[in-house]
Amino acid sequence: MSMDKTRPAARRDQRRPGTVPPQQVRQRTARHPHPHQWFAERLLAVLSGRRPVHWMLGHTIGEAYDQLAELAPSSPFGAEGVRPVLRHCHGAQPATGVVEAFASIAAGDRVRAMAFRLERGTDLRWRCAAVELGGEPVPHARPTPHGR
Repeated sequence: MSMDKTRPAARRDQRRPGTVPPQQVRQRTARHPHPHQWFAERLLAVLSGRRPVHWMLGHTIGEAYDQLAELAPSSPFGAEGVRPVLRHCHGAQPATGVVEAFASIAAGDRVRAMAFRLERGTDLRWRCAAVELGGEPVPHARPTPHGR
């Protein structure tokens, strides 16, 4: 019986230490979305009251933290006990190291908009530099003037 020199004597399987099956690699990459998507989820958690504002301390610069601190107490996305959902999030890169993004957030019969700006620091980490909210309640199905 020959000994395989790449594994310890007690080891029975053929996998080498440190290898990751392809399926797990795909799952890992799926967990790391674009920076604007990652930030949208974090901002939503704070603005829905699921996370405290200080959770964003290391992820904000400039006035963004103050904006969050002002917006968060009213839990703008935590209305009616319905958990808000990130519907869409898109970003554009107007300059190197800058992403301007917008997201639509649904909670019950409301859809609200959130816009934010990310800036990449010299340490290559993205940080939120500004946050703005908008949106009105979604009207229930109403006929249009032309019946469409």
